[in-house]
Amino acid sequence: MEVVIVPDAGAAGDLVAEAMARLLRRKPDALLGVATGSTPLPVYRALAAKAAAGEVDVSRARICQLDEYVGLPAGHPESYRSVVLREVVEPLGLDETCFMGPDGSAEDIPAACERYERELAEAGGVDLQLLGIGTDGHIGFNEPCSSLASRTRIKTLTRQTRADNARFFGGDIDQVPRHVITQGIGTIMEARHLVLLATGEGKAEAVAQTVEGPLSAMVPASALQMHPNATVVVDEAAASGLKLAEYFRSTYESKPHWQTI
Repeated sequence: MEVVIVPDAGAAGDLVAEAMARLLRRKPDALLGVATGSTPLPVYRALAAKAAAGEVDVSRARICQLDEYVGLPAGHPESYRSVVLREVVEPLGLDETCFMGPDGSAEDIPAACERYERELAEAGGVDLQLLGIGTDGHIGFNEPCSSLASRTRIKTLTRQTRADNARFFGGDIDQVPRHVITQGIGTIMEARHLVLLATGEGKAEAVAQTVEGPLSAMVPASALQMHPNATVVVDEAAASGLKLAEYFRSTYESKPHWQTI
């Protein structure tokens, strides 16, 4: 696992956006897996700016979704489909047809999960999957004790995760759905490149457990230790719990290898 410590959230966004741009220059129809929440927003803004400046052609890029709430009506502004369309697809000037995700409003949720697994496989797999991390170490919505071999499935959210997401629902935890469809850890691990992005002191403990702790179902993100091409990008605050922080800083200063491949 490569760990890159950057000065702040803006620098993190620029770095990850450049990795995506390099991928698209090499493979114009690359499938980019995106995450929601506030942490990846600098990435999407930086990538849109590169596209607007003519630094990268995103016209053939494909976008896929990591997870989706169950039970929100179609078009709900906080459904993850709506969020990805609003924050990623539209700013990049892409057509909605480039975008795939699980159907959280389907009558048969297990069938919808299986269908999304097939769609990802038929698309050739994810080239770069951007991940956030929860304060409890979850990735996607794979909460602690999720199977490290899990596939796309329905999950029940912990109260902590619902509380973390209440800010998107007017601060009312009761408005946050209790269930989600999420790519499983096994599904996530099939992406060719995993990039975990974390900023802020609130993520410091989870980052330390992910990078320096043991492989454990209690910290689902620790599964990235087993991936052959995983990069963790953190700002100084999120890196504050790392014992090897000085070593990782030298990695950034010498330019991480994934910027040049």
